Amino acid sequence: MTQETPKALDHIRVLDLSRVLAGPWCSQNLADLGADVIKIERPGVGDDTRAWGPPYAKDADGNNTTEAAYYLAANRGKRSVTVDIASSEGQAILRELARDADVVLENYKVGQLKRYGLDYDSLKEVNPDIVYCSVTGFGQDGPYAHRAGYDFLIQGMGGLMSVTGERDDLPGGGPQKAGVAITDLMTGMYATVAVLAALMHRDRTGEGQHIDMALLDTQVAMLANMGSNYLNSGKPPKRWGNAHANIVPYQTFACADGHIIVATGNDGQYQKFVDAGQRPDLGADPRFATNPLRVQHRDELVPLLAEMVKTRSRAEWISLLEEVGVPCGPINDLAEVFDNPQVKARGVAFEMDHPAAGKVKLVRSPMKMSVTPAIAELPPPMLGQHTDEVLRNLLGRDDAAIAALRNKGVI
Repeated sequence: MTQETPKALDHIRVLDLSRVLAGPWCSQNLADLGADVIKIERPGVGDDTRAWGPPYAKDADGNNTTEAAYYLAANRGKRSVTVDIASSEGQAILRELARDADVVLENYKVGQLKRYGLDYDSLKEVNPDIVYCSVTGFGQDGPYAHRAGYDFLIQGMGGLMSVTGERDDLPGGGPQKAGVAITDLMTGMYATVAVLAALMHRDRTGEGQHIDMALLDTQVAMLANMGSNYLNSGKPPKRWGNAHANIVPYQTFACADGHIIVATGNDGQYQKFVDAGQRPDLGADPRFATNPLRVQHRDELVPLLAEMVKTRSRAEWISLLEEVGVPCGPINDLAEVFDNPQVKARGVAFEMDHPAAGKVKLVRSPMKMSVTPAIAELPPPMLGQHTDEVLRNLLGRDDAAIAALRNKGVI
């Protein structure tokens, strides 16, 4: 990235009071797009995820640093400033920073920041056009507003686990959470969209606003067709594991040396699939002639297809099915993902210089933009790495004032 490369949000400053994942995922998106993100952390402790290891980033000698890989995943492009938010002097520092910020992002419990004079209504008095985004488990109102919300709990409460996992009537059946904190991540993504929309409104009208993001709201919204299916049928969807409720075959199969996904979206693709497996009889069988019939006779057909697929290796099946136009693909572990030629060609993994690790390996933002590319220029910061810089350059504190604040434990 050159000095002349424009950044979409290089005019935006974000005061980030959030920690863990949903809020930091939002602020990392904004940082990737060029915003100056000032991450506020507790002195001596920092974001909870700094301690969520192993694994940790390693230094040049192969020894663990104090930087957990979990923390690294959600905090590139930011500046870290340590402030004791419970102290009056710390609160004053944050109000000063908010005065010249465009966005404040926080994920404290409902009402907690009001005690410190750092809630939306308080900061609006010092910065009337501020865009203030609150991220909580259940939102700012309602009977659950004061409950703590965690991704795993919300996946259960919000219905995702009712449609995720193997069928109840099969071995291993039952509810299953997603393998990543998908509700946190999606809340961070929705929050990013909301912040950008609020900034556009502010730029047109001069009016700021309060954004109320809730993990539970997000989880229910992202059920998409599953939620719509229930609302329009009155029947709760159930778990289908790696199968599809309405299409057969559209699932995983075990090969001789691994697993593949086969996704036949129409009768022609099904016919090509069984022909490639040298089982044309499964295409001619009247029970399996159309998708509705295959769905009806799923329990008879799938074991026959499973036996067919076991006769070849994963690579053989993928080659055969790609040649005849049947959608298919491997189930890769992460070593295979990052070794995939398409992933490599797109530059998904990259390295950044890091003050403790020398180099850290990260995953690049997937937002590819031709004029204002999403490229973070700063690595995930060390705890308090930029405290002196921000206090000196943005708030005009001199060395003596900064030293006094440090001696008092304010920073």
